[in-house]
Amino acid sequence: MSKSLKLNEYIRPQLTAPNNAKKVLLHSCCAPCAGEIILAIQASGIEPTVFFYNPNIHPAEEYEIRKTENKRFCEDNNIPCIDADYDTDNWFARIKGLENEPERGERCTKCFDMRFERTALYAAEHDFAVISSTLGISRWKDMNQINQSGVRSANRYNNVTYWTFNWRKQGGSQRMIELSKQEQFYQQEYCGCVYSLRDTNRWRMANDRPRIKRLVKFYQENKQVEIIASDSSS
Repeated sequence: MSKSLKLNEYIRPQLTAPNNAKKVLLHSCCAPCAGEIILAIQASGIEPTVFFYNPNIHPAEEYEIRKTENKRFCEDNNIPCIDADYDTDNWFARIKGLENEPERGERCTKCFDMRFERTALYAAEHDFAVISSTLGISRWKDMNQINQSGVRSANRYNNVTYWTFNWRKQGGSQRMIELSKQEQFYQQEYCGCVYSLRDTNRWRMANDRPRIKRLVKFYQENKQVEIIASDSSS
C-alpha cells in the first residue's frame, strides 16, 4: 500500500545513540538523504556534525551541486559541516577492476569502505565516539552492505562505534521525500559515480527512456510524490 506522509502528521521516534552518545559524526551523501536524518537526530537531543566525503561523485559539477545543497541545509539549521577532500584519483584506484560490477556489488562495497574509513578516521581524531551515514535511508541501497562497511570501518579504532539504525523505518523514507519537496532539494537521478551514470543511461535507452539530464531537476513542493511504505532492511 502506498501513502504520502505530510509534515504535520509525522512524529519522530525518540532515538538513543550507541552508548548514549550525545554527538554523532554523520557521513552525508546528499541533502535529500541527509535532511530527515539530521532533523531526527536533533529532535532526540543529539548533536549531529555532517561529514561530506564523496570522491565517487562524477563529474565535478555534479559533486559541487550535491555538496552545495548539503551545506545549504546545514547552514539553515546551524549544523556543523565538514567539507572533506574530493580525491577522485584515490577513488578510481580503489575500485580499479570493478568497473563492470552491478549496483550493490563489490564496487559499492569498496566505495562505502573508502568513505566510511575516512569518516571513522576523522571521528577518532576529533573525539567523536559514534559515526553513521545517510546512505542507508535510500531504498536503492543494501542496508546490510552499508552497515557491514560502517561497522568494519569503525572497528579500526578502539573508541569509535558505527550506529546501524535503520533510518527508513517509522516514517523515515516518507518524511525524506516530503522534506526534500519542502526544501526543493536538487534531485539527482543516479547514485553518483561514473559507472552508475553509465549503467542508468544504458537502462534508460534500453527501455525507451530519455538519458539523464544533470543539474536541472529539483524536488517540487506542489508535485505529488508517493512511495511504497517499507520497513525492509535492504
